[in-house]
Amino acid sequence: MVGYRIESDVLGKVKVPKEAYYGPETQRTINNFNISGTRVPIEIFHTYAMLKKAAAMANWKDGKLDNKRATAIARACDEVLSHKLDEEFQIDVFQAGAGTCTNMNVNEVVANKAIELLGGKKGEYSIVHPNDHVNMSQSTNDTMPSVARIAIYLAIRDCLLPSLKKLEKSLERKSVEFRNIVKVGRTHMQDAVPVTLEQEFSGYRWAVSNSMRMLSDAQKRLLSLPLGGTAVGNGINADRRYERFAIEELNRMTGERFRVSGNKFVVMQQRLEELGVSDALKEVATAINKIANDIRLLSSGPRSAIGEIALPEVMPGSSIMPGKINPSMAEMINMVCQKVIGSCTTVTEAANGGQLEINVYTPIIVYEILYSIRILSNGSSTFADRCISGITANRSKISKELDMDLSLATALNQYIGYSKASYIARRALRENKSVKQVCIELGVLDRKALDRILDPDREARRT
Repeated sequence: MVGYRIESDVLGKVKVPKEAYYGPETQRTINNFNISGTRVPIEIFHTYAMLKKAAAMANWKDGKLDNKRATAIARACDEVLSHKLDEEFQIDVFQAGAGTCTNMNVNEVVANKAIELLGGKKGEYSIVHPNDHVNMSQSTNDTMPSVARIAIYLAIRDCLLPSLKKLEKSLERKSVEFRNIVKVGRTHMQDAVPVTLEQEFSGYRWAVSNSMRMLSDAQKRLLSLPLGGTAVGNGINADRRYERFAIEELNRMTGERFRVSGNKFVVMQQRLEELGVSDALKEVATAINKIANDIRLLSSGPRSAIGEIALPEVMPGSSIMPGKINPSMAEMINMVCQKVIGSCTTVTEAANGGQLEINVYTPIIVYEILYSIRILSNGSSTFADRCISGITANRSKISKELDMDLSLATALNQYIGYSKASYIARRALRENKSVKQVCIELGVLDRKALDRILDPDREARRT
């Protein structure tokens, strides 16, 4: 049977599970906000632990926190960072605004662990206090935006960009593999002048590459932190030495170059940099979604549609149609991209909803962005490994379609004019003949000239 201890806060007494490292404010959060069953992402708490450790070291260097408490807080933060206390962070994504619940969850867990490390019992806050010591020189209003930026930056660096690079390389390898395959191009879902399969896949590769550049540019804007701004940006209860020391510690831990914002007020009032990242994620998702849609079309069939490429067979496709195989990985990444695009709308609305000195919707902003990063990272890597890397070309189907491509008549424009070339194309369609056959029948140019002009490879490689 679970025992309890009684703790108190400004609202009175609270029953907290005896073995829990969290305290009364976390317990009230658990009681009040049983909304979605979705917890705040654990990386937020791990990033908060980095910040609390950096703050403790900074406050010690600044002479505001004694060595014994600073060391205990730092050791407690290391416990959080080692995943040993993950179950202490149970609060719902949908909580009181600004992230006070999240910040206090960390403050209480770190404080009680530090108390224990110093030989005390949970709840003996005279030894280490969640607000007075763990939260020293800080406010939720400057730490939550700082944590959000650090967590998003690191997630992009460590997860999303490597996954997108893998997808880009996979598309590049396919582009090289398909360089000698000329096929019918398509515009408006109708036959168009020839392209190579290499050219199509090079477009896909560059779409990913270009969106990665936009994402990297947006990521760099997250390096500016409002740390030290405390409640409203003016730095009450903190000083410049603290913020400098804290940033130095954070950079040592992350290997990055975070810096204190030149104007903390704007960083605390606005979520523009986060919105920029969200927009960049939407661009990434839009690019990948288009690629997946094209791959589904090009592989459609296998007998009654385009069927120019074949995808790796990873899943049975039907519970009733025997042997049916669907483009499951492309469908998966489509859904990932649709969710990311939808999350961008949430971030936009939340960023647009701030009032005066802070934006109280930071918790949902950081959740949506981190969730988008996670699913795009996992989805892109899986799409590369289980779909793109195993695509093969249906050369016989491509060749057959190319022979009958009506748009080859485009190359005749400069020799016989658009109107006559149009007549030839339409007659070829009516009589189910190739453009070259009709040209020969009508005596349009000699065969040698036609062989040169109507060469699909020559048309496809003009660029």
